Amino acid sequence: MHYRLLTIGLVALAPWCAFGQQQTTEEADGQAPKHVLWIIPNFRTSPGLQNYKPLAPKEKFRIAAQDTFDRGTFALGAVSAAFSMNSKSEPSFGQGVEGYAHYWVTAYADYAIGNYMTEGVYPTLLHQDPRYFRRGSGSAMSRLGSAVGQIFWTHTDSGGRQFNYSEIAGNSTAVAIAMAYYPGSRTASDALSQLGAQVGVDMAANIVKEFWPNGGRKRGKHAGGSQVSRE
Repeated sequence: MHYRLLTIGLVALAPWCAFGQQQTTEEADGQAPKHVLWIIPNFRTSPGLQNYKPLAPKEKFRIAAQDTFDRGTFALGAVSAAFSMNSKSEPSFGQGVEGYAHYWVTAYADYAIGNYMTEGVYPTLLHQDPRYFRRGSGSAMSRLGSAVGQIFWTHTDSGGRQFNYSEIAGNSTAVAIAMAYYPGSRTASDALSQLGAQVGVDMAANIVKEFWPNGGRKRGKHAGGSQVSRE
């Protein structure tokens, strides 16, 4: 449930992020902002493919750890838990403080397991690059296509392109593990729905990551025309 709500929220915010003219301080320094919308972890985003260098396995797992143990992930788990408890998506979890804690732990586990599987484990085993490479220029449609396309086609450590097995297999593994702690969501249809929702979240996140620095540039310009860092 919380993945579907997060997908809707990210998609709704994506067009708002697509405005602006000037560079942020972080982009001027060759770095991607560490958060989008000031809360969503953005450690695996690269400003582009210039001077491409593959990541060592330890670097892939470091990205997974940064995304997982960031304050934003804990906050997203808390917000997701509130939505899930309000909709009573897992009645066996109960209500009140104890019920909310159960929802929060499982929501956070979803994010953590998904991060490690799609950014660390499978990219290392399959020699794929877990990073999202921003296009950063061109028409809005070409940038949107790039953001969506990288869900299905990714870069390999050798510099080529390949179907993004890490995304699909990683999220599939995360869903399979989650069925152990979601007693009310253990059917095949539940699993497919959850997988689609998780892939949808990643797709929506790519779109926001592609356009978010532009949103920051718009606000920086309106604040006085200077380059503003949001970190």
